[in-house]
Amino acid sequence: MPVSDLENQRSIQSIEIGGRLLNALALQSGPMSLKELAQAAEMTPSKAHPYLVSFGRLGLIEQERDSGQYRLGPAALQLGLSCLRQLDPLKIAGPLMEELSERIQQSAVIAVWGNLGPTVVRMIESHQPIHVNMRVGTVMSVNRTATGKIFAAFMPEQKLEALKGIALGDRMLRDQKVIDVALPSQELARIKRTAMAQAIGQPIPGIHALSAAVFDQFGALALAITALGPAESFDVALDGPIAQALRETADQISHRLGQPRGRSAA
Repeated sequence: MPVSDLENQRSIQSIEIGGRLLNALALQSGPMSLKELAQAAEMTPSKAHPYLVSFGRLGLIEQERDSGQYRLGPAALQLGLSCLRQLDPLKIAGPLMEELSERIQQSAVIAVWGNLGPTVVRMIESHQPIHVNMRVGTVMSVNRTATGKIFAAFMPEQKLEALKGIALGDRMLRDQKVIDVALPSQELARIKRTAMAQAIGQPIPGIHALSAAVFDQFGALALAITALGPAESFDVALDGPIAQALRETADQISHRLGQPRGRSAA
């Protein structure tokens, strides 16, 4: 069942109330006292305590013998590890990107790092078609496209260097200009700071694009999501409505992958 469908289903209120205690512990870097936990979950200590007893019996939390403070228990760790093993970034990103495309009325692209560099794995065309030579499997230029610039900013240096070696020895990559010259340092710094990149009328004249970084649970780049459209109807500004919608979507995907909210929307 999709996560969004759960919001309209019948629920058990007591579990939701108790869940606030688990969420409070999950957001902390260390153990918490009963008073601190109750305050974070917006309940009284006397109300919070029975929930903590039950969670303790399930192994979801444990109480330190010396301090009496609470922390997440071994069952919570197993749940977290199982969730991470089941994560599929593309399955998570797909529906959210479809919603984004419909919301902004522009085409959308999902790209991952492949053997030859940034590679399109999903393209969602808007109701207003654009004439671009892009399809699933297309390898994007690292420094001439918004998508590629995200990878240039956040991929490990050794992977970028390895790609340069491939490009030097492969005519196809040279012809596609996957790597030309390094990005200007100011632009690279801005991309790292905002987790977003622009392509204004390039490499395709008349087409603008904005791309955002999506991070996994370890803070590494998982994929890039991109919105693109005709220059006359596409606001490419980093503080514009398309950029804001793209940031929100990237943040949603990153959060589903285990990142705290806000990393993609820095």
